[in-house]
Amino acid sequence: MTLQPAAQPAAHTTPLPTFAQVLELPALIETTVQPEYIDFYGHMNVRFYLILGAEAVGLHAERIGIDSAYHEQRRMGVFTAEHHLRYFSELSLGDKLSVHSRFLDRSRRAGHIMSFLLDRERDRLAYTLELIVVHMDTTTRRPVDMPDDIARGFDEQIALSRALNWPAPTCGVMGIRR
Repeated sequence: MTLQPAAQPAAHTTPLPTFAQVLELPALIETTVQPEYIDFYGHMNVRFYLILGAEAVGLHAERIGIDSAYHEQRRMGVFTAEHHLRYFSELSLGDKLSVHSRFLDRSRRAGHIMSFLLDRERDRLAYTLELIVVHMDTTTRRPVDMPDDIARGFDEQIALSRALNWPAPTCGVMGIRR
């Protein structure tokens, strides 16, 4: 019996956006690297990249109506089903950063979103977070179609994203399946 190597996912072929291109997206978070973000290697720990990227997506979702009132009154929200992280540079104590996001695509029950963390000290992209979120009924804990107002909010943000002159550097494995 001969073992065959596992199939490799497609390599990243989309170029990374420039610092200036990411700045075309509104900054949802602007902060500095805090002492509690630093690990024993002396740089920002992986969990804080994820926290900041996910928090930016949450803030962006709030802008289209997926907020605490939406959950409390309609008993719906979005759950992360999949994510992909990419790191491009370290951040150190006191470094200024900003986090930006863009909605890429959606189906009736899922959305494809990316966050971009910028190193504002060195004018460079430090990290990306790519997510698939599923619209859920939080009582039944089951996926449900997005209400029309939320779907419209996604669609408006997707249209803004598609109007940018740079493609999102997705991993090539995740996306909305039709």
